[in-house]
Amino acid sequence: MQRLPLPMGALTTVFLLVTTLTAQAAPVKVRAGWVGAPASIIPFMFAKEGLTRHNGQSYVLDPLYFNGSPLEITAMANGELEVGTLGYSTFSIAVLNAGLKDLKIVADEIADGVGDYFSLSYVVRKDSPIEKPEGLRNKVVATNAIGAGAYIPLDVMLRRSGLVANRDYRVVETQFSNMKPMLLESKVDLATATLPFIYDPELQASMRTLFRARDAMGVTALSFWVMRADFIAANRAAVIDLLEDYVRATRWFIDPANRTEAVDIIARFSKQPPERIASFVFTTKDFYRSPDVLPDFLALQRNIDAQREIGLIKGDIRITNHAEPGLLREATERIK
Repeated sequence: MQRLPLPMGALTTVFLLVTTLTAQAAPVKVRAGWVGAPASIIPFMFAKEGLTRHNGQSYVLDPLYFNGSPLEITAMANGELEVGTLGYSTFSIAVLNAGLKDLKIVADEIADGVGDYFSLSYVVRKDSPIEKPEGLRNKVVATNAIGAGAYIPLDVMLRRSGLVANRDYRVVETQFSNMKPMLLESKVDLATATLPFIYDPELQASMRTLFRARDAMGVTALSFWVMRADFIAANRAAVIDLLEDYVRATRWFIDPANRTEAVDIIARFSKQPPERIASFVFTTKDFYRSPDVLPDFLALQRNIDAQREIGLIKGDIRITNHAEPGLLREATERIK
């Protein structure tokens, strides 16, 4: 039987259909930034088989390490990153300075100041005469970076005590790993102590907590996932699959029943002794992680407002314009 040739219009339709189906079948590449682990589980969330069930199917996760979240902002602005992990201090920079006004907040990582969980600590030497924040007048305080998430509660607390930076006290910047020697050698009068450095036995024996971040600002949104609106719109199904896997992985890692295996995974990834990690990770000695990875949008708005009040940002940001909880709700409903 002789085959009749298809009309050109029909051929075009067939070609477009095949092309569309092929494109739909290909997993979406998702480059996800991370700065610190285990604060972020992105680099090892697929280490336990069966947690990220959609990875390699509807999406392929590509974890990318960054030295700091400001570098993630640049990558997102250049179209080189699909998932950014920002905190309240860098989110405002991304929106107001980098022009990423279409950023959507889709999931949470860690928060400070929730219940009895760990809160960033501002410490003095145990023998220091400083008993209250106002005692830092004419003193030297250490932070990791002016304007960073660890600096803002310090600034807020000292302003509340009548002290203004570089007028009433001096600020020096240094890495968190340098805080202990600078404090113990009396190069600074107050240091910023965070995880895991605060649990150093020598520091613990020689320091006294003057106040914590929660005392200055309550709950602070230290790290959360952001995506650009056009990426979500073009890949909604894959995004929901990714969030479903992220919720499942988070719940598994924070479940006490899985603690030994979870600590072992992190130890292998970070090349640290398991006992060092086990002393705090996924306990109340660690930052808080929501089992639903749902950001506290009200707290985040307060964090943004605090930045504006102390003059770190000039513009106004309404978190309601950036919150995207519907994706996460849909993803969570799938998990049995």
